[in-house]
Amino acid sequence: MNKTELVDLIADKADISKASAARALDAALAGITAALQAGDQVSLVGFGTFAVKQRAERQGRNPKTGEALSIAASRAPGFKPGKVLRDALN
Repeated sequence: MNKTELVDLIADKADISKASAARALDAALAGITAALQAGDQVSLVGFGTFAVKQRAERQGRNPKTGEALSIAASRAPGFKPGKVLRDALN
């Protein structure tokens, strides 16, 4: 499913226009992004939790030359599914 299909689904389920559904989805995604940028986690009960994970600096290799290189520390988004979502998939 892509964003357009998700907007169509939201519009259908919520009985709103596609434009309103697209604005609502964009606002939700912007809110999650802003919270993660601030270092907060976002918990959607039953669905899951979005959080920022810290990745330490590590050594890697250039696959083309085999030369060792240092991969810088970084922050990456993570998602842990909630019980309701896990149960729905199993």
